[in-house]
Amino acid sequence: MLFSPALDAAFAGILGLLVGSFLNVVIYRLPKMMERQWAAECAEYSGKPLEPQPQFSLLTPRSRCRECGHTIRWYENIPLVSYVALRGKCAACGTRIGLRYPLVELSTGLLFAYLVWRWGFSPKALVWCGFSAALLALALIDWDTTLLPDDITLPLVWAGLIAAALGWSGMRLPGALWGAVAGYMSLWTIYQGFKLLTGKEGMGYGDFKLFAALGAWFGWQALIPIILMASVIGAVVGVAMKMAAGLREGKYVPFGPFLAAGGFAALFFGADAMLAAIGI
Repeated sequence: MLFSPALDAAFAGILGLLVGSFLNVVIYRLPKMMERQWAAECAEYSGKPLEPQPQFSLLTPRSRCRECGHTIRWYENIPLVSYVALRGKCAACGTRIGLRYPLVELSTGLLFAYLVWRWGFSPKALVWCGFSAALLALALIDWDTTLLPDDITLPLVWAGLIAAALGWSGMRLPGALWGAVAGYMSLWTIYQGFKLLTGKEGMGYGDFKLFAALGAWFGWQALIPIILMASVIGAVVGVAMKMAAGLREGKYVPFGPFLAAGGFAALFFGADAMLAAIGI
């Protein structure tokens, strides 16, 4: 504890707002960076030169309005405050700014504030803040693109194992290790069985890695309530989208966001409460 629990939580919430602003960049840019990498690899394999492209990373170029190209100045990029001051519009052309941007910032701020209020400014709170930020980014990237980038899922697995080894996550290392193994192998086995029976792929390898990460952070005992909660939420959302004709081309719904929802439920309520909530 640095000050009082309330002040610590408030400080963490402000830090979370800043991290949430960066998550918006990650959510938008990381899939495009992956596409550029794939295009470069295809060009290399085919022997066809790829036209030079301007540098594009999480840090460059500076954020711009997608409609008019206006470079966003620092005072137009203050989490929540700038959105309210600009009334949710670009300062140059007046194009509406998506509501998701402030919602991601607010969600990250609330997550950080809650975790520090729960555990104080401690290694445990900080590692779970990192976990929450990564899980939120993965959920939204997968919802947008059906991609779960290795650049986030694999470090999340290792971070869970390292945090357990250091005693920071509240999970013992054997439980975290077998949780990662069980998480990956369970979905991989379902995938292979489904493919053998139908000749189709029911999910992607990114789902295996994300479930392995959840196993590393929560242990193998939590995997059943997490997957059940994810399946229930996914089924409800899928039916609702189908009834509303909101399914995208291919009639699929990415599973990653619902695994993430199960992970957040495990973080907030615990595995036993999750099982009770779905009647088990």
